[in-house]
Amino acid sequence: MTRNPRIARKLLPTAMAALFAISAIAQEQPKPATDATKAANAKLLQELPFNDKTSFELAHKGFIAALPQDVLKGANGNPIWDPAKYGFIKEGATAPETVNPSLWRQSQLINISGLFKVTDGIYQVRNYDLSNMTIVEGKSGITVFDPLVSSETAKAALDLYFQHRPKKPVVAVVYTHSHVDHFGGVRGVVNEADVKAGKVKIYAPAGFMEAAIAENVMAGTAMARRASYMYGNLLPPSPTGQVGAGLGTTTSSGSVTLIPPTDIIGKTGETRVIDGLTYVFLYAPGSEAPAEFLFYIKEKKALNSAEDSAHTLHNTYSLRGAKIREPLPWSKYLNQAISMWGSDVQVMYGMHHWPVFGNKEVNEHLAQQRDMYRYINDETLRMANKGLTMTEIGEQFKMPKSIASNFSNRGYYGSVNHNVKATYVLYLGWFTGNPATLNELPPVEAGKRYVDMMGGADNLLKKAKEYYDKGDFRWVAQVVNNLVFADPNNQAARNLQADALEQLGYQAESGPWRNFYLTGAKELREGVKKLPAPDASTPDTMRAMPLDLFFDYLAMRLNSEKTDGKKIGLNLDFTDLKKKYALEMENGVLNHTEGRVLKSADASFSLTRDTLNKLMLKETTLKDALGSGAIKVQGNEAKLEELLSYMDNFDFWFNIVTP
Repeated sequence: MTRNPRIARKLLPTAMAALFAISAIAQEQPKPATDATKAANAKLLQELPFNDKTSFELAHKGFIAALPQDVLKGANGNPIWDPAKYGFIKEGATAPETVNPSLWRQSQLINISGLFKVTDGIYQVRNYDLSNMTIVEGKSGITVFDPLVSSETAKAALDLYFQHRPKKPVVAVVYTHSHVDHFGGVRGVVNEADVKAGKVKIYAPAGFMEAAIAENVMAGTAMARRASYMYGNLLPPSPTGQVGAGLGTTTSSGSVTLIPPTDIIGKTGETRVIDGLTYVFLYAPGSEAPAEFLFYIKEKKALNSAEDSAHTLHNTYSLRGAKIREPLPWSKYLNQAISMWGSDVQVMYGMHHWPVFGNKEVNEHLAQQRDMYRYINDETLRMANKGLTMTEIGEQFKMPKSIASNFSNRGYYGSVNHNVKATYVLYLGWFTGNPATLNELPPVEAGKRYVDMMGGADNLLKKAKEYYDKGDFRWVAQVVNNLVFADPNNQAARNLQADALEQLGYQAESGPWRNFYLTGAKELREGVKKLPAPDASTPDTMRAMPLDLFFDYLAMRLNSEKTDGKKIGLNLDFTDLKKKYALEMENGVLNHTEGRVLKSADASFSLTRDTLNKLMLKETTLKDALGSGAIKVQGNEAKLEELLSYMDNFDFWFNIVTP
């Protein structure tokens, strides 16, 4: 995800909620699994081939060294990664009654950690962050693929590699796609001076910078807040808490960095010789990420599947919030990979999980995942054309047994339910066609009316408790939610809804579903705890943001109530970029136009982009910048400060499960 560390947490998906540590004492402790939950989990044990240990053999294959067990700390002593955090998840141990046995199995596999040899000259460090870091040995040095979330974990991963392999310089870095867990640690493996000097090249897919910065800037606060649920960072690691995210255990909480790429790949079939090895690329935009590529190293007969093929059904919609991903082109990219390299490939490794070895095995894995995403697209549309709505499709959709019985296709990260709902919305939008749903009441107003029609709070809780005792937790969570929104101070209602969410979490096969349920239960019991929140206003973020996106970001933050009836016009001349912009605030919106100069502007400013960055980072003030000559102005200089005074700031810790 996406789903936002100190430097770009709002900026980035998937790791946005990695920073939070919880210290609150629960008012209501987690409950044990009910008989209904035990029965639901036991049923799954009979449906899937748990005796098949092939994945465990593959996950151990090539093992060289374990991760250092000390807690990795930052410069200020802050914990960044604890390799022993999930030590309670023992390989071979029976799943606790409070964890879905399939998710427990996945968590056992993910916790097989350390340095591994994939094939001659290709190595991976696994479980030193949400993603894997891959090192390829070339002619004169090494190439690093996807340097994790944080610079601290990336450096530690590289140090572990150097303890067991010859110490050679990093000559190239490859970002497979635009999510933070695949580039955030780049300054832990190279420094920007070497990149600028041409000593190190950085390869990325076309659209990388725009996607890496933009995806979470515009809805950054909401996305990051929801990511704190998705990754379970507010939950303690335990059999009743967080057991992983399905894609990896969790995200690190160090310094996220970004160095812009030097070389861009924008076409399928493009070839690059990187440190003596031949790379052939498959450009896959709009698959798992807006900007992504797969690639094949000819000399190694090794396919890097980026994040388009892993040992889970991935998200075509991320629960932290993101633009919907299209399963049809995703499927076609995997089919194209089979067509391009299927006859030759000997190993496939991704940026999460463990490799697939052998030509037959790689082709089978790719074909199954290709068909899985294609089926999500086609079957959802077939059912929609039969008149079924989004919720009905999510409830009735069944994956073919040949796909569903393969553990690598299970919904540990994405889920069939929320992916098919997203596909429905992708094609048909949120409206089901039923006019009764066209303009529903908001939750608080609807909740009050539901409670009234159900005979009041006491009667609703009495009936809901009867359903809870029957194990009908979905209905309890749904109906009691109305009472919580009608009266958020009703602690009995909050506790009963929390109990129902908790049991749903214990049954969930998807790591994010479990984390959402259990975090919701925690928040209902304890309230929202104001912890240190992520901050996007950091140097790498500001420098990397294109001016068009920067001005769009300002426009999104404009408080229309404050600007009602007001009008401001400014000219900005960026002397270093040789670019001019006109800013026009009117009618409650802020428009920007490159190349335009307003004849009747309130003020005209001449400055560099670096000066703008320093203003926004509060490293300087307008007064100081004017005094030093960093900014020159004609007209009413106060109009710029007035414009900035209308910008909203967002409270990260907004309520999610209560009004």
